[in-house]
Amino acid sequence: MSAQIFGDIGAAFWFPGVVVALAVLFAAGLRLSVPAPGWKRWLARAAIGGIAVAVTVLANMALYRHDAQLDVTRERAFTPSPEARAIARGLQQPVDLTYFYQKQNPAARGTKTILELLARLNSNLRVETVDVDQSPALANRMGVRLYNTAVLRAGDRRIEVLTTDERDIALAILRVTRARDTVVCFATGHGEYDIDNFEFHTHFEGAHGHSHNAEGMGVVQMEQHGLGRLRRALDQLGFAARKVAAAAGERVPQDCAVLVEANPRTRYAPPEAEMLRAYLARGGSLLMLVEPDYSIDESLAAVLADAGVRVGEGVVADPLRHYFTDEQMLAVTDYARHPATRGLALSIYPGARPVARAAVDRVAATVLFWSSAQAYLIIDRAHIEQAAASPRSALPLTVAAEGRMGNATAPFRLVVVGDADFASNSFFPYLSNADFVLSSIAWLAREEKAPTMKPPVEVLPMVVLTSAQVRWIFIATVLAMPGSVALIGGLVWWRRRA
Repeated sequence: MSAQIFGDIGAAFWFPGVVVALAVLFAAGLRLSVPAPGWKRWLARAAIGGIAVAVTVLANMALYRHDAQLDVTRERAFTPSPEARAIARGLQQPVDLTYFYQKQNPAARGTKTILELLARLNSNLRVETVDVDQSPALANRMGVRLYNTAVLRAGDRRIEVLTTDERDIALAILRVTRARDTVVCFATGHGEYDIDNFEFHTHFEGAHGHSHNAEGMGVVQMEQHGLGRLRRALDQLGFAARKVAAAAGERVPQDCAVLVEANPRTRYAPPEAEMLRAYLARGGSLLMLVEPDYSIDESLAAVLADAGVRVGEGVVADPLRHYFTDEQMLAVTDYARHPATRGLALSIYPGARPVARAAVDRVAATVLFWSSAQAYLIIDRAHIEQAAASPRSALPLTVAAEGRMGNATAPFRLVVVGDADFASNSFFPYLSNADFVLSSIAWLAREEKAPTMKPPVEVLPMVVLTSAQVRWIFIATVLAMPGSVALIGGLVWWRRRA
C-alpha cells in the first residue's frame, strides 16, 4: 500500500515539474542571441521551433504516462475503489476487458471512466470501451446482446458481467485470472447451516422471546435459513461451493481446498472425527464454527487438541465490549496480526464460547481476537447472576492453527470460531463479519496473498456502535456539552453579580 501511495505522490509531482522545466526553457529562449539577418536566422528559428515542439510533445507524453487524477467530489465518484486498484495493480497476466456501454446511461459512462483509469495502473489490464449503438457489429461478433456488459478474457477463460458497478467488474477480474477452480466444501449430516436457502434471517426463539444469547439458544431453529449470503459471495469471488457428507466411512474429496463445518447440531461419532483427522493429516484446511450450546464429544475434542485448539464450554459475556445492550453479543475491534485479520474493523459475535490454543509440537496456533479483560463466562444459564459476580478475565474467542498432524508431512490449516451465527444470513453483511469469514477462507485456501474484496451485499444503511462508544457519546453530548454551557453561564452570572 505504501508503494502505491508513493507512486501516486510521485505522479502528482510530474505536472509542476514539467511546468517548471518549460518555464526554464522559456527563460533560456528569451536570453538567446538573435543571429544576423540571413539564412542563419531562419535556420536558428527553425531549430528553436523544432526543439520547442519536441520538448512540448515529450512533456505531454510524460504527463500522460504519469497521470495523477484529482477527484474533489465528496463521494469520490470518479475514483476507482481501493480494492479495484489493488486488483488492477496486482495483475500478473494479461486480461482483455471490453466494456459495451450505453452512452445515454450516466452510470455506464461513469463505469467507462473508472475502467479507463484502472487500465493506466497496469499494462496487463487492456481495456476497450465500446458504445454499442456506434459499434453493433463488434457486439454481435462477441455475442453481446445487452447494454452495459463487460467481457473479460484471460487465456482460454471468458466471463461476461452485466453491470454498471466497478466492484462487480473487479470481482470478475479475480475470477477470470484464477488458474484453477478452488472448491469450498460445506459439511452436511449433522444439522449444519444450509447453503441452499433464500438468504433470509437466521434466528432462534426461546422462552424469553427472540434472542441470540444463552437465554434463547437451541429451542427452535428455523428452516431454509443459513449460509446463502456466504455461498453467493463465494460464487462472486470465483470459488466453487459444494456440499459433502461428513459421515463415517466417507472421505473428504481430494479437490476440497477448504472444508467448512458450520454450526453442527448432532455429535460427531469417533469414526467421523477420525475422518477429519485424516483430512488434516493429508494437508487439508478446515473452518469450524461451533455454537456455545453444541456438545463436543471426546473424539472430536482430541482431534482439535492435536491440531492446537481447545474449545471451551459456556457463553462469554462482556460488559465492556458488546453491541447495544446485549452483553453476550460481543463486539471486537482489536485483532492479532494474521492474514485472516488484515484490515478488519468492528465485527460482532452473537453468543460465543471460548476457544484457546493448545501447546502441540509442530503446530503454530494464534489467538486471532479476545474479549475484554472484563468478560466472564456463563456455564449455567439458570445462574447468570452468579456468573456475573465471578472473576473477570480476557477470554480467547478464535484460534488459527497451522502445522502437521503427528508424523504427517503435509501442513494443515485450521480456524476454529466459538460462534456460527456471525457468518449466517443474519449477521454476514454487517460490519466486518463478511470480511473476516471470507479472509479466513482465503487463508485456508492458501490464497491470502491474492487481492481480495468483499462482494456487495444488499443491506440497509446503518450506524453500529459498541457500548463503550455509546457511553462516551452520551457523556460528551448529554453531560459534558450541556454541563460546560451551564458552568460558563454560572461563571458569567457570578461575575456580573459581583
